[in-house]
Amino acid sequence: MHTFFIAPTGFGVGLTSISLGLVRALERGGLKVGFFKPIAQPHPGDEGPERSTELIARTHGLKPPQPLGQAHVEHMLGDGHLDELLEEIVSLYQQAAQDKDVVIVEGMVPTRQASYATRVNAHLARSLDADVILVSAPEDETLTEMSDRIEIQAQQFGGPKDPKVLGVILNKVRSDDGIEGFTRRLQEHAQLLRSEDFRLIGCIPWQDELNAPRTRDIADLLGARVLNAGDYEQRRMLKIVLCARAVPNTVQLLKPGVLVVTPGDRDDIILAASLASMNGVPLAGLLLCSDFQPDPRIMELCKSALHGGLPVLTVSTGSYDTATNLNRMNNEIPVDDRERAEKVTEFVAGHIEHEFLKQRCGDPRELRLSPPAFRYQLVRRALAANKRIVLPEGAEPRTVQAAAICQARGIARCVLLAKPEEVQAVAQAHGITLPAGLEILDPDLIRGRYVEPMVELRKNKGLNAPMAEQQLEDSVVLATMMLALDEVDGLVSGAVHTTASTIRPALQLIKTAPSYKLVSSVFFMLLPDQVVVYGDCAVNPDPSAAELAEIAIQSADSAASFGISPRVAMISYSTGDSGSGEEVEKVREATRIARENRPDLLVDGPLQYDAAAIESVGRQKAPNSQVAGRATVFVFPDLNTGNTTYKAVQRSAGVISVGPMLQGLRKPVNDLSRGALVDDIVFTIALTAIQAASQEA
Repeated sequence: MHTFFIAPTGFGVGLTSISLGLVRALERGGLKVGFFKPIAQPHPGDEGPERSTELIARTHGLKPPQPLGQAHVEHMLGDGHLDELLEEIVSLYQQAAQDKDVVIVEGMVPTRQASYATRVNAHLARSLDADVILVSAPEDETLTEMSDRIEIQAQQFGGPKDPKVLGVILNKVRSDDGIEGFTRRLQEHAQLLRSEDFRLIGCIPWQDELNAPRTRDIADLLGARVLNAGDYEQRRMLKIVLCARAVPNTVQLLKPGVLVVTPGDRDDIILAASLASMNGVPLAGLLLCSDFQPDPRIMELCKSALHGGLPVLTVSTGSYDTATNLNRMNNEIPVDDRERAEKVTEFVAGHIEHEFLKQRCGDPRELRLSPPAFRYQLVRRALAANKRIVLPEGAEPRTVQAAAICQARGIARCVLLAKPEEVQAVAQAHGITLPAGLEILDPDLIRGRYVEPMVELRKNKGLNAPMAEQQLEDSVVLATMMLALDEVDGLVSGAVHTTASTIRPALQLIKTAPSYKLVSSVFFMLLPDQVVVYGDCAVNPDPSAAELAEIAIQSADSAASFGISPRVAMISYSTGDSGSGEEVEKVREATRIARENRPDLLVDGPLQYDAAAIESVGRQKAPNSQVAGRATVFVFPDLNTGNTTYKAVQRSAGVISVGPMLQGLRKPVNDLSRGALVDDIVFTIALTAIQAASQEA
């Protein structure tokens, strides 16, 4: 079991953000990661649970022990009871470390109220036998001065040459020549970082989006009165514009994410902001100051903007004081801002040298594919695959944003089926930047060339040209024809269409792969500790024993292709020989067939779900099984059982599910939930690209 102690070099370095990212980076390496914040340091106005601990719990699904209160710690230090304090902290640390491969311990931040923080941090690191990672952020100083400041802090833990002092993570880096240029200049000026004794473990660039509070947070922190809430839970402030100028000189400033600050009697600015909002510009909001209430007649004119989601707040302070208060706001992530916490986590994790840290930890007790590791591998392998994926719901806002992300990051070469002007309008309304190379194809201009090939594919079903033309009016059918003719590598749909509308054309036009007789589906279930596979939960209502065996083999191969070691449990209401009946016998026979056809796979059944999933139950009910208690692939006896189980786990346990991913088709087609988030669509596009690459191999 390994411990990393992260210690700040000063105030405001973003220690919580680094904790979030470190946990994610190590999870990507298949490690079981724990977190522990020994001593709480609440900010003025903080109420409820300690911020770092709660954010880690909500973002990573961990249950860290609650930290000691600062007053209690100061009382013990004041009475000279440092050793007793450390014993108390070590006891809590043991709770955090239970069943973990590595624990991230977040140190104290030195402040005017906690001048003793550095001394306590040094004692804590030694008591926990931890590797020390310093966290710093560039200030108004030269690179040499920053290096000296970091080296002074390293001396508190034994110096930069101490084998327990690993190096530094630099956060909030602003550099005109980019991170690579900054890193190169830093190593030229900082002798500290020229050896292997003390290394630069991460360099996190500044990102405005990651520091953007919700409009609701602004209202809370300023104590503002909410005149119209609108979308203030979702909208974020990227920039503050204090409007003192005339409207013509203000118009160009009204952009997505702008918080417009103006006195309440500036009717012209209120109207201009409302017009911008009605034209699709998602302003962060309108903050009225100087204790002037807006004219009710003006607000009546702005009703459409207010109903469209424009938040309107009011404060009693004047323009200058309001701007000052905005700039002095506590910009830490609120504990309930899951979206921002997740974005910060992913961004920081992507800029940390996690392979070095994983090597420091040694081999874990059992490598596993955690949800963060699964998502990380999806993106990395999709980048390598470089596939062309068609999205038939091309003007749907979430789909447009996901396509823009995938195109910009190289996850896939996306093709949007929609009229270009509709996509442009959606992008403008939602503040989406369409990257170069993103393909937008107008269905009306390309539909005609697929009529003849579709008639040829379906001639045995009596399809004629007029019928084909009518069916090709459906963008999913059109996209499926593109896939059938090898013009694209995969298809993702379902943000608007039903599962049946997505799957039916694939079954008709793509057909099954040569080695398979049926098409089935799997869901990747992102449980808190690992990713498991459920099949079939979407396609086959009542498979026979032979079909169930094929579903098991397909599901095992799908699991393996995504880095999950397949241990296949054939689920039933009975375990082993304890029960009988037609349904149990079907599962027993399916198990026999699957073993016979694929002796290389670990397949066992019938197994009850608890016997398959829970190690203690598996040992009791099936002590000789290599699958019981350790299953990673769960094959359900029918669609009724599979669909009900996946939805029960998804909804009741708050588990993210990716899928259904169809298996057995010649080419990959994948469905989305109609409630899918942008990230869900991005990951499904990545999954489809990997599937296409795997089928080619």
